[in-house]
Amino acid sequence: MIVCIAEKPSVAKDIARIIGATASHDGYMEGNGYQVTWTFGHLCTLKEPHDYTPMWKSWNLTSLPMIPERFGIKLIDQPSIKKQFAIIEGLMQKADRIVNCGDAGQEGELIQRWVMQKAGAKCPVSRLWISSMTDEAISEGFTQLKDQADYQPLYMAGLSRAIGDWLLGMNATRLYTLKYGQNRQVLSIGRVQTPTLALIVNRQKEIENFKPEPYWVLATIYRDTIFTATKGKFTSKEEGEQAFATIEGKPFTVTKVEKKEGKEQPPQLYDLTSLQVDCNRKFGFSAEMTLNLIQALYERKYTTYPRVDTQYLSDDIYPKCPQTLNGLYQTKFAGQAVYAEFIKPIAGKALKKTKRVFDTSKVTDHHAIIPTGVIPQNLSDAERKVFDLVARRFIGVFLPDCKFSTTTVLGEVDEIEFKVTGKEILEPGWRIVREKASDNSEKSEYSDNSENSEKEEKTLPTFVKGESGDHQPTLTEKWTTPPPYYNEASLLRAMETAGKFVEDETLRAAMKENGIGRPSSRASIIETLFKRHYIKRDGKRLIATPTGIELIDLIHEELLKSCELTGIWEKKLRDIEHQQYDAHQFIEELKTQVTDIVNEVMHDSSNRRVTVLSDADLKKVKSRKTPKAKATDSMIGKPCPLCGKGHVIKGKTAYGCSEWKSGCTWRLPFK
Repeated sequence: MIVCIAEKPSVAKDIARIIGATASHDGYMEGNGYQVTWTFGHLCTLKEPHDYTPMWKSWNLTSLPMIPERFGIKLIDQPSIKKQFAIIEGLMQKADRIVNCGDAGQEGELIQRWVMQKAGAKCPVSRLWISSMTDEAISEGFTQLKDQADYQPLYMAGLSRAIGDWLLGMNATRLYTLKYGQNRQVLSIGRVQTPTLALIVNRQKEIENFKPEPYWVLATIYRDTIFTATKGKFTSKEEGEQAFATIEGKPFTVTKVEKKEGKEQPPQLYDLTSLQVDCNRKFGFSAEMTLNLIQALYERKYTTYPRVDTQYLSDDIYPKCPQTLNGLYQTKFAGQAVYAEFIKPIAGKALKKTKRVFDTSKVTDHHAIIPTGVIPQNLSDAERKVFDLVARRFIGVFLPDCKFSTTTVLGEVDEIEFKVTGKEILEPGWRIVREKASDNSEKSEYSDNSENSEKEEKTLPTFVKGESGDHQPTLTEKWTTPPPYYNEASLLRAMETAGKFVEDETLRAAMKENGIGRPSSRASIIETLFKRHYIKRDGKRLIATPTGIELIDLIHEELLKSCELTGIWEKKLRDIEHQQYDAHQFIEELKTQVTDIVNEVMHDSSNRRVTVLSDADLKKVKSRKTPKAKATDSMIGKPCPLCGKGHVIKGKTAYGCSEWKSGCTWRLPFK
């Protein structure tokens, strides 16, 4: 009997239907020589400290660092998991062969390997590796099963990641809680979560410490067009006024008119991070929500495997693209064929093929996220929005480049030069998928109301070199502005590039090797920071709480909070997956680093401490209601426990936040 094990019951039932296992049993399907069973995600986990030795059950500094001689796994202690595992174990003990049908990625490999190890499976194991859940992909996958040994490096990378997170998380969390949390407030430290929190805290401090400086911009209006002085900003008002006086009342003369035609390529296909970024910017979806939505679309066969970090397709996908476009051509939402008009110009023709889209060398386990060609049915509004992004991006890469003309006009008034630039779309090309939304209630797929929204292109009137006339000069006072707070979109980009700001798509792709976290894990890292009350949302902005700020402030060990150092770890994990680095060496290096951190903190003689909030204060932070608790003058001047932006001040009847005029509602009455 061949036992197939999938990651979810729904996936298992799809596989069972394709291979003919149609008889239902408790915890599995059977038929045609197969038994198909399933997990519920993780059934097993690494053992906890007390599972290795009773000495590690209680938290004390003398037991650190905790480094097991050999790491082990255990079953998660839940009745439903124990019941399903017993079924799996019984099937595997009698199996002639096992087919690992887990999600085709690092985590999916780890989940099923641990279950097979715990079940004591001894028979040969094959691997089903597919990028979509369509019937065709499943059938084809079963004709091309791989030997499990081919995926050993993937498993070793996943195992190294899990062990690394255990070593650092378990030791550093206990260490900081005991040393700086006064053993009264748990200070959670993580290999990825702490550097991510540091990004938010450091940006917030940069904003709070920013000192705006005035500058003046000289411009003039000629023929209803605003020209700006090329000299740039004037740092003093006197200098600006002097320039203003020089040009006032004198004619404006056009000195140069230059037109250049250019081409704009379509955006690259989506990987998970770029999809999460766009969904956050356009719809306000959290990274976790986007991941859940695209995962659901994958499991319903409408899109391909989502947990990917490449924006390319392998060359063997090219012949299948006409069929995928045909499925999109037939797709209807609210009775309208929303993509037909975009596909008509390329229907029946040889599709454009470029290295920007098709490059097998840029694809490892999976290709970019694309539609499967299966016509979607009964999508929720949120699912439709995500599908629409993926569909339009896919159609766009086969459409012609956008052709535009850039016009630059230079003018002069008494030797002071002015400039204006305009852009005119000559042939929209791929932009037709951008210019019209899928329904009247929704803005364009490419529209963006965020801070990063594109400026509208403006077409200039026709200017002729040498023309001259009256104009209206202006001198405008402006102020320098701080960098924006992180939102989820910009934070995901920062995690992808280890904290560096990179706009260029090609350069950003090259830096992914050293990003922090994996595309599939970044959403859960951000959610963990919310659950720990280290960050909170303020509209779209991500704000560090006083606890989050204090935690980063008291961490002096750069290894724990540096994005670049964490990015180096991430690169090593990727190299393990590609057999370019030794997993044992990675773990040994991490053991040494953890030991060094423990020794350094243990010998810290400073009086670093995190403020331990009372139960009443914690209740206030969580509920925003005024707790009935006694307050003292010792609170004055400390960070506001609600907004973190202000500090505690004393009023006539209550302590409050200095930011009350800005809307903070924190108050604690006298008693």
